[in-house]
Amino acid sequence: MGKAKKTPDEMTFLEHLEDLRKRIFYSLIAIIVAVIPAAIFSKDIFTILARPITMYLPPGQKLAFTTLTAPFVLYMKVAFLTAAFLATPVIFLQLWYFVAPGLYQKEKKYVWPFVIFTTGFFIIGTLFGYFLVFPYACRFFLQVGKDFQAVITVDQYFSLILKLLLGIGAVFETPTLIFFLSRMGIVTSRWMLKNFKYAVLAVFIIAAVITPTPDPVNQTILAVPMLALYVLGILIAFLFGKERKERRARKAGKGAAERR
Repeated sequence: MGKAKKTPDEMTFLEHLEDLRKRIFYSLIAIIVAVIPAAIFSKDIFTILARPITMYLPPGQKLAFTTLTAPFVLYMKVAFLTAAFLATPVIFLQLWYFVAPGLYQKEKKYVWPFVIFTTGFFIIGTLFGYFLVFPYACRFFLQVGKDFQAVITVDQYFSLILKLLLGIGAVFETPTLIFFLSRMGIVTSRWMLKNFKYAVLAVFIIAAVITPTPDPVNQTILAVPMLALYVLGILIAFLFGKERKERRARKAGKGAAERR
């Protein structure tokens, strides 16, 4: 007979590390597989990534580089970023497999909804940042510096857009995170409503950190959908959280008492 799988409480610290190493290894394999086609099209991909700023540059002006190896390193970074983006379903699946041993058996059936929704919200977040937030930020900075000659290096630009897209993509995972926290009873819709004012403050602080521009308009552009995601999280916690089961149990108990 096969060896029974250990529960998280039965696993040693080294066994947890070994499981983590395995999940990271599988994620890296997925990225390496995807990096080959990504490297082939890295130049075209960066052209797309650079569009939010090149569309506002004067005709004929291009992004610059200050070291001989900068373009090569840039295209390698673009290839790995694209590969990581393509491998997000595998990465989220490995994340699920890592935390799944700590879940109840009935909760493990959410594996594919978890992968689909985490991937979907991440993609929506990055697209929101690319099409709406970052072009406005680029236009703002160029407008401020219109009295000077812009010399924007490719590595500085790539670092900026990388921070923004990954940050917004991570923020858009809020509904999925709230779903699982509410299922585990860690948060409830009532608690989230009670602390809504603190959530508003936290959202604007996060928006100020993620957005590259200090102006309140750009921060509000990001903060509004973040608040909408929080409100969606409240609805998710109300419909699918552990408190829903408690409400059903109280209602069933009250109905049974009335029938007596």
